[in-house]
Amino acid sequence: MRIEYDRDTCIGMFQCVAEWDGFERDEDAGKAMLVDGEKREEDLFVRDVPADAELDAKFAARACPVDAIAVYDDDGERLIP
Repeated sequence: MRIEYDRDTCIGMFQCVAEWDGFERDEDAGKAMLVDGEKREEDLFVRDVPADAELDAKFAARACPVDAIAVYDDDGERLIP
């Protein structure tokens, strides 16, 4: 499973941080940060989700009020949103 995070879209509600420790607060920027995320584009970060964290990562994506987080299965099918 893979998670993608669009930092530009993030509005800093930090609901993802409450759902999964794969996200942390960046108080200086007022946005969340994807821990160990690989930068793919200007504000797009990607990382693989460990099998034991898949449920929490899905909750983090669902909790985002602006859909800045997307989750994909291993075949590349978008699961959330």
